[in-house]
Amino acid sequence: MAHDYDAIRASDGAIRRLRALHPSLIDLSTGRIERLLHALGDPHKRLGPVIHVAGTNGKGSTTAFLRAITEAAGLTAHVLTSPHLVRFAERIRVAGTLISDEELSKRIDEVEAANQGEPISFFEITTALAFHAFAETPADIALIEVGLGGRFDATNVFDAPAVSVITPVDYDHVDLLGPTLADIAWEKAGIIKSGRPTVAGFQRPEALAVIEAEAEALASPLSLMGRDFDAFEEHGRLRVQLEDRLLDLPPPSLSGDHQFANAGLAAAAALALNDPRIDEAAIGRGVASAIWPGRVQRLTAGPLAEMARARGADVWLDGAHNPHAAEALARTCARMTARDGRPIVLIVGMLGRKDASGFFEAFRELAPRVFTTAFDSASSTPARSLAHVARKSGLNASGALGGVATALARALRTAGPPPHVVICGSLRFVGDVLLLTPETWPT
Repeated sequence: MAHDYDAIRASDGAIRRLRALHPSLIDLSTGRIERLLHALGDPHKRLGPVIHVAGTNGKGSTTAFLRAITEAAGLTAHVLTSPHLVRFAERIRVAGTLISDEELSKRIDEVEAANQGEPISFFEITTALAFHAFAETPADIALIEVGLGGRFDATNVFDAPAVSVITPVDYDHVDLLGPTLADIAWEKAGIIKSGRPTVAGFQRPEALAVIEAEAEALASPLSLMGRDFDAFEEHGRLRVQLEDRLLDLPPPSLSGDHQFANAGLAAAAALALNDPRIDEAAIGRGVASAIWPGRVQRLTAGPLAEMARARGADVWLDGAHNPHAAEALARTCARMTARDGRPIVLIVGMLGRKDASGFFEAFRELAPRVFTTAFDSASSTPARSLAHVARKSGLNASGALGGVATALARALRTAGPPPHVVICGSLRFVGDVLLLTPETWPT
């Protein structure tokens, strides 16, 4: 069975190989990864400028905007993200291109040989593999997304990143990082490094206090959204207010009002590099061209999209899986229905360890029709149990026992105008949808 953190696909040969050798559970420490990286010749020290991105929500979108901005400026970027949606290679982008199957196989051989059979987790060896591949190919910058937490994450091996970025911190993975918001923020703030600049998004007061204390203790110049710079929508465009100027940029290519903040955070982080090639024009081109699958993504190909078109409906995918992300998705859904009066229908699949009650509470005011379903994971919440939680939040919900296609068929049979159907609740669930046809695989 697939492991929930990694959205594993049984058809992925690299995954089968790595999973056969290494444990699935996340190990919150850096000792083993540091040992392996040293055995590989410390590739992480040969990457050039690094932007290290942590946070609860928006890490992937912010990294996607950073990639688009730097590439629009003519720079080449290595990118490490997680999890993947369909294929393992999505995690590792070498100088702008997803790692090939041939290079992936070669790097696995080399990393396994360097490890010499010592204990190592799946995420640790994935991280080492990525850094090793990056070090062998020239690029102008490396964009590194934290896997989980920050302080003890396998990616947290950089003594002097060019910029540390912390997206909004909220409740998630409380079993590993919590239980309090301050505890979670302490983990995220672990990527702040002595004397190196930190750029942070909007934070709750409990999280902000921890981040500010860490930055002060390490003499890290902290640039905080809402205090030192700001980003907002105005007349359909993105404005980024800096201390010395105002950027007038196109709207973000990624859907959802929360993406204005993510794009603004990426713009501020990119400018913190002080690279003259990254000017306002490049930032504008990047903001308008970023791609990040599974985040308010309209599904236009494959069997589910065809089903929806036959009814005059549209289908959207979003990996929102915690209350903070659900609030952002609910605002986006409210805009959809306000624009044309058509109703919202949610199809939700969620892992058992997630805060389903908090997730559904974010949609109470919008009051969408909800169909819940399970998906291919040992930890997927049963459809009926998830529907029960939704009903306790005041929503009209029922379980669809036949999977996402059955749930969509039921959603499309609802009375009234053709709905906006939003499939959400887990990136693993969203990945299952994208997996249905190669036309929708991320590239």
